[in-house]
Amino acid sequence: MNQAIRVTGMVLSAIPMGEQDKRIVLLTKERGKISAFARGARRQNSPLLAGTNPFAFGEFMLYEGRTSYTLVQTEISNYFRELAQDVEGACYGFYFLELADYYGKENTDELPMLKLLYQTLRALMKPSLSRPLIRRVYELKAMVINGEYPEMFSCTCCGKKEGLKLFSAMKGGAVCDQCQKRVTDGIELNESTFYTMQYIICAPVEKLYTFQVSQQVQKELSMVMNRHMDRYVDKKFKTLDILHMMVENIS
Repeated sequence: MNQAIRVTGMVLSAIPMGEQDKRIVLLTKERGKISAFARGARRQNSPLLAGTNPFAFGEFMLYEGRTSYTLVQTEISNYFRELAQDVEGACYGFYFLELADYYGKENTDELPMLKLLYQTLRALMKPSLSRPLIRRVYELKAMVINGEYPEMFSCTCCGKKEGLKLFSAMKGGAVCDQCQKRVTDGIELNESTFYTMQYIICAPVEKLYTFQVSQQVQKELSMVMNRHMDRYVDKKFKTLDILHMMVENIS
């Protein structure tokens, strides 16, 4: 048998297999997104029972096979158990896991995405933070990490950095006051919305959830992210549909 490897990561999803087993998807620092088979993980006395649930973060001991891995041991440092007692928080959390799964790839450097996911789940458990805002910050930063974020520092038509006025999904970012007639899908944005998005794009993950914004800025940020993701993300997220149904008036 191959030598066991140890990886640091988070369980993104877990699917029952047979009567007692599970197949889990992990986002890891060392191997990117991988699938692992956990034998007996559904037995009540299994040492793998708790460590193979979504949100479990820690170290995982695996054997590498031809097409997948076999999980043999876990050392979990954070289960995010608080989310299990918070239906709304869990809905947001599962959406964040699904988005991480969408972007995650095998044998790539997923440390930035793993750090973002971990810090975002921690932010979810802080009552002082707006969850709709957490969602939009997470979405934008995930797109930054994966190279699909909108250009918000200069006009996508002429390159000018001053006088930014609109967001255009078709152009992929900001449009200045002089070029606004050149786009048909422009959304006029507050100056504070431009600043907020610029901050999210540039800030380290540890500094992302340290601010609040006005309702107007949050509304504009939501409109921008909805349009940008509709254009650049080719998947409909089941967890997002559930979130919309459970949380009234979500933007």
